Amino acid sequence: MLDGGDLDVLTGDYLAELTMLILGRDLRRDPETGYAKTFLRQMETCLGTALDRGVRVVTNAGGLNPAGLAAALRTLGDRLGVPVRIGYVEGDALPRPDALTANAYLGAFGIAACLSGGADVVVTGRVTDASLVVGPGIAHFGWGRTELDPLAGATVAGHLLECGTQVTGGNFSFFTELPDGGYRPGFPIAELRADGSAVLTKHPGTGGAVSTETVTAQLLYEVGGPGYLGPDVVSRLDSVTLTPDGPDRVRVSGVAGTPPPPTLKVGVTRLGGFRNSMTFVLCGLDIEAKAALVRAQLTDSVGADGLEFDLARTDHVDAADTEAASALLHVHLRDADPKRAGRAFSAAAVELALASYPGCTLTTPPGDATPYGVFSADEVPQDGVRQVAVLPSGERVDVPPPVLTERQPAPGPESGTDGRADTAPTHAQAGTPSTDGRPTRRAALGEVVGARSGDKGGDANLGVWARSDAGYGWLRGWLTTDRLRGLLPETADLAVHRYELPNLRAVNFVLPGLLGQGVAASTRFDPQAKALGELLRSRIVDLPVDLTGAGR
Repeated sequence: MLDGGDLDVLTGDYLAELTMLILGRDLRRDPETGYAKTFLRQMETCLGTALDRGVRVVTNAGGLNPAGLAAALRTLGDRLGVPVRIGYVEGDALPRPDALTANAYLGAFGIAACLSGGADVVVTGRVTDASLVVGPGIAHFGWGRTELDPLAGATVAGHLLECGTQVTGGNFSFFTELPDGGYRPGFPIAELRADGSAVLTKHPGTGGAVSTETVTAQLLYEVGGPGYLGPDVVSRLDSVTLTPDGPDRVRVSGVAGTPPPPTLKVGVTRLGGFRNSMTFVLCGLDIEAKAALVRAQLTDSVGADGLEFDLARTDHVDAADTEAASALLHVHLRDADPKRAGRAFSAAAVELALASYPGCTLTTPPGDATPYGVFSADEVPQDGVRQVAVLPSGERVDVPPPVLTERQPAPGPESGTDGRADTAPTHAQAGTPSTDGRPTRRAALGEVVGARSGDKGGDANLGVWARSDAGYGWLRGWLTTDRLRGLLPETADLAVHRYELPNLRAVNFVLPGLLGQGVAASTRFDPQAKALGELLRSRIVDLPVDLTGAGR
């Protein structure tokens, strides 16, 4: 990014829910740590280049110890002979004696204060991901607290940049259509304007692509309802307009902002106990009976508490090789006692090798248990958190909370916001008419829609977009919550929330509780729901024949 073209600000998002847990454990072992050491290693080779080119760096790599990272950067600058002005933001850490970490998601005005105070590098702890972009916008354009539309536009730009190449073709449903087949997508750039609009692009000559569809995919990533909540503004995703602006350029405009909520989200991590896993390979006939035998034997050996069995039917009938003929029985144990979850469990699994089902084998040797964490989220009043910007001069500047706030409505009903009753999926044969009289054919849903899914603690979201106006006209009427439950049976018992985003030709689903206690505690095969969208796209459904090859 520093060598490839013009740049004013380089941002880096280093924090995820799982990262906070890891940093919390680091800080307990060594109070000098608690920040992302990866960032410090990167600055070893990049800091001089950034300063030479006048590029400012804004990052949340400070994690649980932004002051510590700021001090380490000053030491690095001295060693490299590169004088660097460091500012940092603190105040997100909250006292929770019963937790490993508890951090409020701060906004962007502390970052802006550091930049206005002359910082070359701004380090934060837990701020919202988008704040890394909103802060430079505030410092450059002078936006105030009440300029909600520009703040909302910059927030959307920040959301688009936060996951790097996901907006330039990374993890894109139609990656085979990219110029380089998705081989090496370039990192994105947002050209931010005074009104909060932006053009998304990338450096010339880099891979991937920037199109309305790649931008749509990232807009749908890890979001809930049309109101995208932030500490400084609520950005209305249903107001976003995407317009092609030349090769690898998409203009993002029209974003409306409303006052932020009176509370800040707080991410809390706790140590949940210890866990271990073993996987049995079940080959050939009588798969269910073999799995039942293992279940009975292991339950008798180690007890039922905390024991989970997941049978993945990856086997094929009349297969020509062992792998194709085999199913996998994943066995998990979670317990507060590391000994029970450790060798007592894994050794008991291995000891079945000569005393269980025919062909018994496992994929790993016995091993010790590992600790796992639990993530939860709650709220604190905005005026109950003291955000402080520490300027390069050492001056400490209090950052006041927003004056105007607005309580947010609860999520909509299970049937979503479309007001239509859901209907069960139909199973017409290929070529037969659909319920609206259009002829259909049996084919994968992903032929005409893209999808992007992700996690927020124990919840998941699944955004689905159509590739044409005609496709969206069909999608919004066809993909109801009940139909989604039919296509994805693991969602059948969830209170699914459905939201329509017509400007994006998209429907977004929020799936509360799908991921249990979050990625750190999950034993789910896809613990962050990253593949959930591709699973949906692979389902065979009745597609209207006239949508075949619908516009790109």
